[in-house]
Formats: sequence, structure tokens, C-alpha cells
Amino acid sequence: MKWSKWIVVALRSIARNRLRSLLTMLGIIIGVGSVIALVALGEGSQADITENIAAMGTNLIIVVPESTDSHGVRGGAGTSSSLSLADVEVLRKKAKAISYVSAEVRLSEQVVAGNSNWNTTVQGVGKDFLLIRNYQLAKGGFFGEREVSAKAKVAVLGQTVAKELFADQDPIGQRIRVRKTPFQVIGVLAEKGQSNMGNDQDDIILMPSTTALYRLSDGKTVRGLLASAVSSEKISEAKEQITAELRKAHRLRDGEKDDFDLRDQSEMNSMASQVTGTMTLLLSAIAGVSLLVGGIGIMNIMLVSVTERTREIGIRLAVGARGGDILCQFLIEAVVLCLCGGLIGILSGLGIAFGLGQIMGISVSVNPLMIVVSVGFTLAVGVFFGFYPARKAANLNPIEALRHE
Repeated sequence: MKWSKWIVVALRSIARNRLRSLLTMLGIIIGVGSVIALVALGEGSQADITENIAAMGTNLIIVVPESTDSHGVRGGAGTSSSLSLADVEVLRKKAKAISYVSAEVRLSEQVVAGNSNWNTTVQGVGKDFLLIRNYQLAKGGFFGEREVSAKAKVAVLGQTVAKELFADQDPIGQRIRVRKTPFQVIGVLAEKGQSNMGNDQDDIILMPSTTALYRLSDGKTVRGLLASAVSSEKISEAKEQITAELRKAHRLRDGEKDDFDLRDQSEMNSMASQVTGTMTLLLSAIAGVSLLVGGIGIMNIMLVSVTERTREIGIRLAVGARGGDILCQFLIEAVVLCLCGGLIGILSGLGIAFGLGQIMGISVSVNPLMIVVSVGFTLAVGVFFGFYPARKAANLNPIEALRHE
């Protein structure tokens, strides 16, 4: 028999027992569909996280104070007062692997504009903040070195704050009050949306770091520093330079612990990839169990089929069919059964992935290689679990098979 005829015979055999064939394929359908859906959602989630981390800034390096340690009592990270505006100037002049640097003074304040008020985050930053954090202006302008040096009372509003305080009015040129200090609105940021931690990045007011530090804070220390490496390849070099220059500026002796801590996007990306990768691998392993169960089901049903068709096998052998022909026939039936289940599983998995992606607001990333691997795996399952029943059918004695009732 030709291969095409074997495939036709296999399809006819499957079609004769549609319900049984469908139930047999169910394990393969669930297994393949689960793997496709989980991998597509997992890779999509990882892409979303990577995009959100990239949106935090260009080659971003965050410098925060270390924890305090007083008489054996240790505070949390960022509780020491080790960073100042002077550190910004040191890094700007001496750290050649960074392109921009800004101080960060962060406060939570009740802001008033006319009859409206809103509690928001007030950030004192340097002139390079927009370039470091990838913020864009929707209207107006941003402050420069002159405003920072003069401790100017100017502010740039995020979209959320602008809507809450001014509704449909144009905020540019309007006055807001933080505590008792009046500020003039000179710009409005473009919408940035939520961060990967769920924070509203538009619920913010930016002002010069010197203004926030001396007019609203203690006038001594800043919450942290933000720096942007020259390129992604230079991040490690930039971190080394920042560490060296800050240790000199803080007069730390050899062997003495840093009084600051550095974080960068590569660490965040690595952590996010590790978490999503582990979850995808774990869930895929569970889906693999379904494939194993499906394969055992196919072996079982093929053994039943051999028993049911013993007389048919005897007739074929009696009229000249060889054992190899019978082996190929039943092996192809097992493979076709697995392939049909695999193809239905792939389509089901893609449908589930895109459906859940729409409902949960998650990106879906379909890797063509994963589909090819799934097809190859179902073929392997068909050959592995179909070989024993096919071999059993091929080894039947023609005379005994013809006597079978």
C-alpha cells in the first residue's frame, strides 16, 4: 500500500468511531492546548514587564541610601541620610560612563488650586529628569539649570494631577499651593500610565530639586539619585564609576561598607524573567502530564482496536499483506490520531491565550517554534505509544486471526 492509502484508511478508521476517537484525543488536546496557551501568555507577560521596566528610564541606574544601624538596631533600606545635591555634581563631572544624573526628593503633599485640592507625590528633580525617565511633555515647558539654581517656585504636573485640579481648564500659567508656598505651573507631562508595580505614574508633580529640598524638606539630604548610562553596554562600567566617586566623596575607607546601594534595569529584567520563566516551566510540566496521559489513552484504544479488528488483520495477511504493512497501518493510525488531537489543541490553545489576553489585559506572544515543537511532540507521542499495539497486530498469526470471533 502507498502512504496516501494508509493515511486514508487511518482517517476512515478514526471517522467510524468519532466519539471514541475524540475522547481518545482529549488528553492530547488538553496537553498541547495548555502548553501553547501558557507559553504564549508567559512570553507576553514577560514582554509587558520588560516594556514597563524600559519605560522607567533609559539605561536607568538608581542610587539609594543604605540602611541605618544604631546600637544594633537596623532600619530599612533607604533610611540613612548619605546622599546630597553635592553628589550630583560629583557624578556629573567625574563619572564619564553616565550621560545624565538627577537628584530625587520625594514628598507626599496636599496640593491646592482654587477650590480644588488633591493629595499627590511631589518630586524634586534635576533638569535631566525627563531624559533619564523617558517622560514627554504634553504642553508647556520644563525647568532648566537656571530654575534649579534659583530654587524657582515652578511646577510641572502629571496628567492625573492636571485633571483633578483643573478639570478642562488649561493649567499652564495657573497657580497651585503646596503647603503655604505658591508655585506657577509651567508644563504638563504626557500620559505615561501605570508602572509594572501598579502605581499611577501620572499622579505626580515635578519641581526643581533645590526648591523641594530647601522649601519643602530638611535642606540636607535627598532621597536618591537617578543616572542614565551612556549605553546599555556601559551600565556595569557606570555603576563602578558611581561607586568609586561616591566612596571618595563620602570619605569611606578601604574595607568600609558602602553607605548607598545601586540598582539597575538588568537586575529587574533578570528577576522578572526568572519569575515568569519558572511559572511557565512549572505549568508546562503539568500540561506535559496531560500529554503523557493522552498517550497512554491512545495506546489503550489502539490495543482495543487491534482486538476488535483481529479478523480483518487475518484476512489482510491471508491475501498477501506483510507484517510490515500491518505495522505501518496501525502506527499511522496512532500518529494521525495524535496529529489531529495536536492540531485541535494548537487552535484551542491559541484561542484560549488570545481570549484570556483580552480579558486580563495581557499581551500574547506566539512563538512559531513552540507550535513546531508541539507538532513534533505529538508525532513522537503517536509513534511511541502506537508502536506496541501496531507490533502486536503485525505479529498476529493469520490462521488464529481468521478463527477469531
